[in-house]
Amino acid sequence: MPEALKAGFPTYWTSFGQGPRAALMIHCSLAHSGSWGGMARHLSGALTMTAFDLPGHGRSGDWDERAEIQGLCVDIAAEFLREPTDIIGHSFGATVALRLAVARPDLVRSLTLIEPVCFVVAFHDQPSLRARLDARMADFDTAILAGDHASAAQSFLAVWGDRAGWEHLPETVRDALAAQMPVVAAGQPALHTDLAGMLRPGVLEALDIPVLVCEGSESPFIMSAITEGLAARLPRAERTILAGAGHMAPISHAHQTSAELLQFLRGC
Repeated sequence: MPEALKAGFPTYWTSFGQGPRAALMIHCSLAHSGSWGGMARHLSGALTMTAFDLPGHGRSGDWDERAEIQGLCVDIAAEFLREPTDIIGHSFGATVALRLAVARPDLVRSLTLIEPVCFVVAFHDQPSLRARLDARMADFDTAILAGDHASAAQSFLAVWGDRAGWEHLPETVRDALAAQMPVVAAGQPALHTDLAGMLRPGVLEALDIPVLVCEGSESPFIMSAITEGLAARLPRAERTILAGAGHMAPISHAHQTSAELLQFLRGC
């Protein structure tokens, strides 16, 4: 796994596949570049994939609060690109991918957003969902304010995890997840407010790029409002629902998610 400074931040990355198209893959919070391995096995004939560890994740540098984290991730991602590339993002990584496409559309050949946690889209279109999400995440917010990172991690995974259950995780894994909670908390403002101005009139509507927006049929309630709102704004968007999948579809339903992606790419 190579290492270098990207946007001034110590960044590790890995590569998968030997396909004719270049792709950049951006993982979700609490994961790492290797979490794309399941999908990469299905995509290796079509794509040559680069996946990097986000700040505070995997083997990249620890999060040091040097900048607004979503914006820093966009800057890191852009440094991997030299030509129009297929960008694939999951959850928080999908919000980075979308912001990258808005900032540098010249570097994006296509955009795949898997379970994009762009909460602000749902809040804009259906304001009542803000209170529902706040209630669902109240234990996480309380634990973060109290500095109880173990409880915060447990609460976060109860909503956004893979349903394995906190009590079934090894203690070393639980400790590592708890240590990452400040990174997760640092990303919340960019998800709940329009820091990058992407919802300003005409911004997403002007993005002339093929977009695939994916959600799992068993995902948290707010995801449908997000994917519907994004698909309505992005002029070349396709929206698909992954039957039986939850928020962690790229891992739990790697074959199914890959099949949808390959079908989409054939039309790009």
